[in-house]
Amino acid sequence: MRRETRQISVGNVKVGGGAPITVQSMTKTDTRDIRATIEEIRKLEDAGCDIVRLAVPDMEAAKALGHIRKQVGIPMVSDIHFDYNLALEAIDQGVDGMRINPGNIGSRARIKAVVDAVKERNIPIRIGVNSGSLEKDILKKYGSPTAEALAESALRHVQILEDMDFRDMKISVKSTDVMKMIESYRIIAERTDYPLHLGVTEAGTIKMGTIKSSVGIGTLLAEGIGDTIRVSLTGDPVEEVSVGIAILRSLGWRKNGIEIVSCPGCGRLEIDLMKLVREAELRIRNIDLPRPVKVAILGCVVNGPGEASEADIGVAGGRGKGMLYKDGRLIRSCKENQLVDELVKELEQFASID
Repeated sequence: MRRETRQISVGNVKVGGGAPITVQSMTKTDTRDIRATIEEIRKLEDAGCDIVRLAVPDMEAAKALGHIRKQVGIPMVSDIHFDYNLALEAIDQGVDGMRINPGNIGSRARIKAVVDAVKERNIPIRIGVNSGSLEKDILKKYGSPTAEALAESALRHVQILEDMDFRDMKISVKSTDVMKMIESYRIIAERTDYPLHLGVTEAGTIKMGTIKSSVGIGTLLAEGIGDTIRVSLTGDPVEEVSVGIAILRSLGWRKNGIEIVSCPGCGRLEIDLMKLVREAELRIRNIDLPRPVKVAILGCVVNGPGEASEADIGVAGGRGKGMLYKDGRLIRSCKENQLVDELVKELEQFASID
């Protein structure tokens, strides 16, 4: 059972309060490069990204947000540190959400100016605490960025906004240490009812970052904690979205789309399984299905036919031939080099029927 939280709206996307768990990413382009940023956001949209965040390092970047906003479909969140003027400009440019820690933008008057502006436009704020940027007094108190230190820092920022009668927010407490990240979110989940944005910060390359994010985010989601997620990877942000969606599907939180299962391979293989799976992933990734479809790709003559028959659509191959299964029935055989074509045909029929 998921943790009960209040609900916020980031543009037209609901977060928390029982809404579907969303997948976020962050652009890697220079926000001042409007054309490149729009192109990257559109790729993220195509990949299934629900919300995108953009860095706003200076006023030029802030002023670019409006041009970008007009040409993309998904909600945009501005990521701002220290300068409240950038926050005010981002609001004027029409962003849908804001990542800002009120404690680091100066005086109470400056914080209030931002809070008044987001209230007027119904823009939510994400309190985003990272292990690498904790306040000096909190680090001194705990000696290191512990889970308790992360939670205390986040709650300090939350209190600032609550004192100004602002509660339209979500919280993240990210760490590069997976266990600290898990524990810090558990603490926040016990002490507040705000929706939580999950992530392992600076997780690393696609391989290691995927592992760390899957363990950290997956553990919390399995406990019912988490309302929106971001997988932080060094590389193409589209990969972040793909991994995020895969995490949700693996836990049953994302019901639509295509799930591929494939065997690991062994000495019994008589088919180029890795090539077959790679080709299938590329060919079916853009087929849009409104309900979940399980695709099994197997290369084993021992377990393959049985496992393929348990999927919505399955293929099992060997010795230059392949068998295609649908809804548990063998529907036809074909040559090995025709397997992916036949698989795509069947999936396209699923799409046209649904």
